[in-house]
Amino acid sequence: MIPRYTRALMGQIWSEESKFRTWLEVETVASEVLAEDGIVPPEAAGAIRERGDFDLERMRQIEAEVKHDVIAFTTAVAEKVGPESRWLHYGLTSNDVVDTAQALQVKAASAILREDIDRLLAVLKTRALEFKHTPIIGRTHGMHAEPTTFGLKLLNWYAEVRRNRDRFEAAAEQMRVGKLSGAVGAFGHLTPDQEERICARLGLVPAPVATQVLQRDRHAYYVATLAVITATLDKIATEVRHLQRTEVREAEEHFSEKQKGSSAMPHKRNPITAEQICGLARVVRANAQAALENVALWHERDISHSSVERVILPDSTILTDYLLARAASLIEKLVVYPARMQKNIESTGGLIFSGQLLLDLAEAGMLREDAYRLVQKHAMNAWQNDLAFRELVTADPEITGRLSPDKLAHTFDLSRQLSNVDAIFTRVLAIDASRHHGL
Repeated sequence: MIPRYTRALMGQIWSEESKFRTWLEVETVASEVLAEDGIVPPEAAGAIRERGDFDLERMRQIEAEVKHDVIAFTTAVAEKVGPESRWLHYGLTSNDVVDTAQALQVKAASAILREDIDRLLAVLKTRALEFKHTPIIGRTHGMHAEPTTFGLKLLNWYAEVRRNRDRFEAAAEQMRVGKLSGAVGAFGHLTPDQEERICARLGLVPAPVATQVLQRDRHAYYVATLAVITATLDKIATEVRHLQRTEVREAEEHFSEKQKGSSAMPHKRNPITAEQICGLARVVRANAQAALENVALWHERDISHSSVERVILPDSTILTDYLLARAASLIEKLVVYPARMQKNIESTGGLIFSGQLLLDLAEAGMLREDAYRLVQKHAMNAWQNDLAFRELVTADPEITGRLSPDKLAHTFDLSRQLSNVDAIFTRVLAIDASRHHGL
């Protein structure tokens, strides 16, 4: 029920004009349902629908006097409607309108965010398949570990974003609720049936129970979910920043022809998009803390949450929308250097196959403790003296006595480490196939 023009951009959803138009829609639908039940005269409901309007400047003038935004709104609308306005806001309390309208705004924002998430998923999946079998060194603690593929790195991000989409669907659905149960939630003036019909016409479901307000665990869950989504984007961007480091240079942000990276150093190509994602994700995480603080209100309701939500709901949805778009662009345009990845794999002279050598020696009959001690001795020597690990191993008769040249070649075979890549992709993408078929 958000006016169509507000769906174009996230920011428009949260504009004053859009907010009050949504309030007016809630008021109008409530009047129409009450008219059907013979409570509000049909001509009054018709007048509210036909002449219901407001002037923002007039609202501001009224609010400056009465210090109450909903009263300023209903007064401004009443001036447009005329005598039938006595039936406007009949049986409602302020938050019947405010919370229900806010749910509509969140619903509209969620539709945009859902599209954003789907776009990022599509980009990640495409690029994961593109680099499915492109070897890259895996890192733990920032150190070379064992080989993996760049496609698996992207696939891991894809699976996480897909989980975030599931979380988001649940959080958005919990926010798709209205309440028109009165000043303390006890239906002093309307009935539960009337609330259900009003909500249904607005595309919402009624909260099963409420006080004067919808309970703010819903809002906390929603904003916290946005924080989790942007934390994932932060994670992806952080990895891109590492990959772009001069010493690594395995991938980097797209750098346009006329772009400049530094006012002082013409050679600089800085990961500015990734850094922006990391920085703004912190704001959404901070907003999640504020949303959690809003859960506890005094008795049936106080107003402490309202001022907070006027900041964190627009900010969090707008930022998440922006960051999802930036992340999709970052990955879509990411420049990847497979040759550099291969060079980095080979840079330690086979050191990354120490784990495989340990297993092969144990399989050949050597006690694991003895094998570990022997392999580690060569690994530390290669590391400290910048030697080729594979050459040290090949020259050790204690190792060659147990592993033939063919066996040693198999130990250092990159494809052996990556033999299950296809199986991992099949397992992850099979989830998509099962969802497509409704399993």
